[in-house]
Amino acid sequence: MSITESVDTETLSVKIRSADLDVTSAQFDRLCQDNRDLRLELTKEGKLIVMAPTFGESGKRNGNLFGRVWAWNELTQLGTTFDSSTGYDFSAIGGGKLSPDVSWIENSRLEGVSLRQFIPVVPDFLIELRSTTDRLSDLQAKMLEYQRLGVKLGLLINPQDKQVEIYRSNREVEVIQSPTSFAGSVPEVIDCADIMPEFSLDLTRVL
Repeated sequence: MSITESVDTETLSVKIRSADLDVTSAQFDRLCQDNRDLRLELTKEGKLIVMAPTFGESGKRNGNLFGRVWAWNELTQLGTTFDSSTGYDFSAIGGGKLSPDVSWIENSRLEGVSLRQFIPVVPDFLIELRSTTDRLSDLQAKMLEYQRLGVKLGLLINPQDKQVEIYRSNREVEVIQSPTSFAGSVPEVIDCADIMPEFSLDLTRVL
């Protein structure tokens, strides 16, 4: 990859030629401003991640997941729900600039926080959905980073392997298999009520 930048008034563009590209935080912000059709992330080590658009099946699943969290929050009014285009800035606490597929933050934690920027607040809850182009190991590393940063509850939805990985603060990762694979042996829903009162995720409609 390479970055081209002539003068401040010209567009900063990214040319993808290899697997890794190191960029500064300021360069990343410019790239996001100048390439709004791309979905970009920056790791805490300064590695740029360029994410390809998803296929229709992943887009359908992600819309479904966002819709469920949004609908629950619309009823409870306990916080704010954000979609996959939302950027978070964790650089002040030793993290990168990431964009979970679905995220939610409780109301009091957004008081005085401007949303006209990457959000500098660690979400209380988030979901990452594995698409056909995602390597599972990369997403698992990302979920562990979210856990390290302080996300209270994170779900890694993995339709390819019919499973969900649950990441809770200060707990071991829990893996839930699809109830269609092991009928009666595992719960059909993931209870999120300790973070989001009365909210649960029905696995039979996700995997």
